[in-house]
Amino acid sequence: MSTPLHTTKAIILRAVKYGETSLIVTAYTELFGLQSYIVQGVRTATKKGSGKANYFQPGAVLELVVYHNELKHLQHIKEFKWSYLYKRVMSDVIKNCVLLYMIELLQKCIKQPENNPDLFYFAEEALKHLDVADETETAGMSIYFALHLATFFGFQLNDEEQLPVLDLQEGKFTESYPQHAYYVDGKTASLLFELLKVMQPAELSEVPMNHLQRRAVLEALETFYALHLPEFGKMKTLQVLQTVLA
Repeated sequence: MSTPLHTTKAIILRAVKYGETSLIVTAYTELFGLQSYIVQGVRTATKKGSGKANYFQPGAVLELVVYHNELKHLQHIKEFKWSYLYKRVMSDVIKNCVLLYMIELLQKCIKQPENNPDLFYFAEEALKHLDVADETETAGMSIYFALHLATFFGFQLNDEEQLPVLDLQEGKFTESYPQHAYYVDGKTASLLFELLKVMQPAELSEVPMNHLQRRAVLEALETFYALHLPEFGKMKTLQVLQTVLA
């Protein structure tokens, strides 16, 4: 019995070389959630294979025609093309660093193959917006993405009442300091409260931040994720992102 073909959009998370000419690609797909694919012949120097590996850069948004077999861990791609072709993200250093942060965060959060179309569309729209965002929006997109992404995994910061201390373990603002070290206060707490009100990236300009404040917010969010997701660890892209945004 032949494996059925499906057309699905996909966000590329990772690609590693396999054999002489192929790639093993990890992608977050619209139809099947997290999947691994073998893509054959895209690293050859022939005219047919030339440049095809560029399609599988982290963050690329593709339309795939795939063979999908629920019993297999490694699927096959029959055809691929751009679903969205970036205008600036791949050539703009700052935008590219923000993109790589967003992709790493997705990778750290998504561990199972279950599909979640709402999560896919949220990530797709955020990546597209990053491509056309102005300087202020670009600088804040990593924070916007991290704050909204958490809700898809069952944890989020509570913005019901602005109080002086943000308990990162409980995910809520409080009057008093908790008994543990996982909290922020002062300007970082008040900025996070304001940022929780941002529902669209265009509203990021309403919450002005300098690079030190942005750094403190991003570090608080890294701690928040690490407290709520097992094996989250440290974000490799965070230091690079903070450097280019400084």
